[in-house]
Amino acid sequence: MAVDGATIITDRYELMGFGAKIKRRDGATPIDRVVLLEPVAGSESSIVPPGQLGGTRHLSAAQFVHDQPEAVGMVASQDGEFTIFLWSPEDEMVHAHRITVFLL
Repeated sequence: MAVDGATIITDRYELMGFGAKIKRRDGATPIDRVVLLEPVAGSESSIVPPGQLGGTRHLSAAQFVHDQPEAVGMVASQDGEFTIFLWSPEDEMVHAHRITVFLL
């Protein structure tokens, strides 16, 4: 049996739920861009629409972090890519850290 959806844990790693569907907070503006960073020598950050990073999971994680800046979003894709979403108070934007290179 496969479960699709988010796994929600506390900052103490206590399981709150899994298979959760995440939606935009009521009244929140839709996220339209994120800063994409890859930890590779010579790579530069770029500003991209969250849909360019992947599908629904990426968009949901980016939106969740946008709505809840203290949260961390992590997306593992079937194609082997792993992305961590964090809020940047300096940029006032969500940063998407693509760490695929470490998994290869």
